[in-house]
Amino acid sequence: MGKSILIVGGGIVGLSCAYYLQKEGHEVTVIDKSGMNSGASYVNAGYLTPSHIIPLAAPGMMAKGIKWMFNSSSPFYMKPRLDGDFLRWAWAFNRSSTRAHVEKAIPLIREINVLSKDLYSDMHDSGELGDFQLEKKGLLMLYKTQKEGRHEKEVARRAADEGLEVTELTRAELDAVQPGLSPEIDGAVHYLCDAHTSPDEIMDRLKMYLRVQGVVIRQDEEVIGFTQKDKRISATLTKKATYSADEVILAGGSWTSGLLKNLGIRLLLQAGKGYRINVPRPVGITLPAILMEAKVAVTPMKHFTRFAGTMEFSGINHKIRPERVEAIARAAESYYTELEIFPQEKQAAQCGLRPVSPDGLPYIGKTSHYGNLTIATGHAMMGWSLGPATGKLVCELISDQPLSMSLEGFHPERRF
Repeated sequence: MGKSILIVGGGIVGLSCAYYLQKEGHEVTVIDKSGMNSGASYVNAGYLTPSHIIPLAAPGMMAKGIKWMFNSSSPFYMKPRLDGDFLRWAWAFNRSSTRAHVEKAIPLIREINVLSKDLYSDMHDSGELGDFQLEKKGLLMLYKTQKEGRHEKEVARRAADEGLEVTELTRAELDAVQPGLSPEIDGAVHYLCDAHTSPDEIMDRLKMYLRVQGVVIRQDEEVIGFTQKDKRISATLTKKATYSADEVILAGGSWTSGLLKNLGIRLLLQAGKGYRINVPRPVGITLPAILMEAKVAVTPMKHFTRFAGTMEFSGINHKIRPERVEAIARAAESYYTELEIFPQEKQAAQCGLRPVSPDGLPYIGKTSHYGNLTIATGHAMMGWSLGPATGKLVCELISDQPLSMSLEGFHPERRF
């Protein structure tokens, strides 16, 4: 028999959970504090990235954060602040940024990414969401300096060892696949294993499909607390209603740690703000690319090209820092000779908050505190890429089915 499921959070992870759970005959309700039309699931680069095998917590990242701490336009910015949650997270992040951690994380990241890309393909081929954009052109890593080139070639060799399809391109080979690049660009690594999408399109279609299938979606409804009984969540309270369910899934992105405090659970999690600029006119860019030195992502989406980037740790807020938007625009223009991003396009920039765990791996699984609570958050820059895989794994967990992969490395109660 199906269970009653309450999902807190209506981003790609929460909706993916709903997608797979309703297929198993469960009665699903999704609640979200927002209007479900903005945030990280809507402003991301739209990448499906088996190539992103290196976690954010890697050797040298904390040093970069400290170096750039007082430069608010830097690609990796930590705003100085005396906040206990942030300081505990930063300490754990530093402890996790080791070579040993990276080696342990690589096969986990690869496996869940490949699973998720396959699930996106299954979703597309099923026709359930209509014919949404899913292009398998790969991802270019464009570099200007030998230093970045050497670094990315090392990652590429490791990706190849993991069975991922990747090739190195000379400048001449690069010009043949993507004209209009700056003469300063030395070459590229092309991850043929990757793909890209238009997030807004999929999110809108997913919400429409779920409603037709009987999933209840409550927008603009904020969770304010829980009641517990016998190590189970007996009710979830919002500002508008009280919900009882057999199972509760917390997939609230960067807000999840705050929700868990109401249950006496401390989850190390910080919001990593990212920005995006949309250019709704032809710019001659046909292949997705990451601009290595600037850490900017470029994606040709339906009807526009998106320029996205930066990782800003400044707490939970949606303040748009003009200097960060300008840095993305300047970087993009320096890699593409014919590109100009107009002032009105920069002024229309948006941001989203990505939930970042201290080791750069997601939290997926049950806790020892409550028998009917499942956590699904902490995906950092890979939330969009890993949405379907997370939803599938959560569904298998709740439905007592064999898991598509082990969740041990993603356990919410792991130590750092």
